[in-house]
Amino acid sequence: MTDVVRLELQGEIALITVNNPPVNALGHAVREGLLQAFQSAEADPQVRAVVLVCEGNTFIAGADIKEFGKPPQAPSLPEVIEVIEGSSKPSVAVIHGTALGGGLEVALGCHYRIARKDSKVGLPEVKLGLLPGAGGTQRLPRLAGVEKALDMIVSGTPISAAEAVEHSIVDELFEGDLRESGLAYARRMVEEGRAPRRTGEQTRGLEGADNEALIRAKHAEVAKRMPGLFSPLRCIAAVEAATKLPLAEGLKRERELFAECLNSPQRGALVHSFFAERQAGKINDLPSDVKPRPIKTAAVIGGGTMGVGIALSFANVGVPVKLLELNDEALQRGLQRARDTYAASVKRGSLTEDTMEKRLALITGVTDYAVLADADVVVEAVFEEMGVKQQVFEQLDAVCKPGAILASNTSSLDLNAIAAFTERPEDVVGLHFFSPANVMRLLEVVRGEKTSNEVLATAMAIGKQLKKVSVVVGVCDGFVGNRMVFQYGREAEFLLEEGATPQQVDGALRNFGMAMGPFAMRDLSGLDIGQAIRKRQRATLPAHLDFPTVSDKLCAAGMLGQKTGAGYYRYEPGNRTPLENPELAPMLEAASQEKGIERKALDEQYIVERCIFALVNEGAKILEEGIAQRSSDIDVIYLNGYGFPAFRGGPMFYADSVGLDTVLARVKELHARCGDWWKPAPLLEKLAAEGRTFTEWQAGQ
Repeated sequence: MTDVVRLELQGEIALITVNNPPVNALGHAVREGLLQAFQSAEADPQVRAVVLVCEGNTFIAGADIKEFGKPPQAPSLPEVIEVIEGSSKPSVAVIHGTALGGGLEVALGCHYRIARKDSKVGLPEVKLGLLPGAGGTQRLPRLAGVEKALDMIVSGTPISAAEAVEHSIVDELFEGDLRESGLAYARRMVEEGRAPRRTGEQTRGLEGADNEALIRAKHAEVAKRMPGLFSPLRCIAAVEAATKLPLAEGLKRERELFAECLNSPQRGALVHSFFAERQAGKINDLPSDVKPRPIKTAAVIGGGTMGVGIALSFANVGVPVKLLELNDEALQRGLQRARDTYAASVKRGSLTEDTMEKRLALITGVTDYAVLADADVVVEAVFEEMGVKQQVFEQLDAVCKPGAILASNTSSLDLNAIAAFTERPEDVVGLHFFSPANVMRLLEVVRGEKTSNEVLATAMAIGKQLKKVSVVVGVCDGFVGNRMVFQYGREAEFLLEEGATPQQVDGALRNFGMAMGPFAMRDLSGLDIGQAIRKRQRATLPAHLDFPTVSDKLCAAGMLGQKTGAGYYRYEPGNRTPLENPELAPMLEAASQEKGIERKALDEQYIVERCIFALVNEGAKILEEGIAQRSSDIDVIYLNGYGFPAFRGGPMFYADSVGLDTVLARVKELHARCGDWWKPAPLLEKLAAEGRTFTEWQAGQ
């Protein structure tokens, strides 16, 4: 055995226990210990059954991330599972917490599985650009069927223990003590004379369905929903092998496909994304002994779409929240919006009626600031205008208790100016949610000049409590995400003046991997929102920095996007499908003529570089100014808030992969031709000259 795996005899039962905190990851010592323990149990004539259990909060939760990128050490996980499955003595895996990735593959190698009712199982390897490489693609379909196996493996989303029982992945649910439940199950196996039931020999999951049709349908779904992704198609191919090949040959095919994924450039980007998200929670200069304040009650100012979404975010995690509006009529609209949002989830089947009512009961509508006196945190989500923010924060300063967190959801305004409207700027922080706030994972935590360490730590804790991906950013116009997207959107609009159409620009960027094109996104959010920001920026930016004018023309014509039925595209009533807007073409011609531009055809690579390299250049300026702590934080923001393709790792990682010398050369060309919007960031010039990357810079500065 090893220090992290022990074997003890309980009469005729061999009890194997894994204890490798915090998540019992399958590092070398665990693999070696499991191999030795199962071999010892097999060799002991006294043993008639084996129980595998884990200490701590979870079963084996996957691979050991400390081994990522290192040479493999024997024994490999497939070798360990082969020994477990090949044993002549029946074994049972006792699952609690999560059995993920290699953890579920180990459980599938055992002959039987029981799970505590609150546990989950899954194969999330696809999220790292891989596929289950220790038999998961071969054994899971044999139990759960091809359809369920494809859903789990291609999405990487875990399922509940109850669902695992429904699909024959788990044999039985239990409550109570892990060891005693496992031992009781094993004794029952012995009493009933059960033989080993090897998953790899099962066929019931492969029978009774048109597996070829299921595989074709999943191919079509992936082509539509995950264009450009490498590993999902290999996941499908591996499951298909399970339907056509004996286990040994299927396992060989799985390893071949696993190797293809391992060598794919996309894997590096997805692994970067994985670690970047974990790194984002670390604040470089925050003392380790700072303790966050407890957050038991919340309040939200503003019953619009954003305010209601924020209120729902608190209610979703069981935090009572007051929703304030100026008058009862506006309040009732906000409360109805909350009910309608939940009702849509009930209709989709993702929420029960009972859960909806319990969450709605946590939201209390109010119209008087005085009743916010006991709130631990108040989030302002009113109109994006400094005068309106001033009125709100002056009232909050007057009524909120000492120590309450006063947060603004501003997307671009000066948080330091907002904090100055109070007598307690140290308690003011930005919590920039993304719409819809109850769905989007990203939360920009804006650190003001006077925001205290305790308040910053609490803001990050709030993000974790709300199940958000939180990233600390500094104060500037637009912070990180919106400051960069301004450059991206501006270049997209300049492309319209040069000769492109919205369909061409959106299509090129979707082909690059963006979830939506910039013009479809603008229509969705409303052109008037961007116009208000543009108006404010035009008053402060140097006159020689030219602005595109197409959006101005659309707004002047009352075409504000989906809300008015027309914007960059046209929309039929009740349908969000973007159609060509015939009134746009003359506006594009006029915009080009006014600037003396002869319209011409633009190729896709040029469109992508104009937009994506604008993001990169601005990101480099943000890093140099200290607005973001590290380049990977920028990547996390764009992956989780702006639809940047995960398989490209984020804009800064993508620039590293292209080569900063290549990016800089293109930026210089565009600077010479398009003016000072494209002035190269000094950090980009420095790193390109030194042959370094943004990732290397953030590590060593």
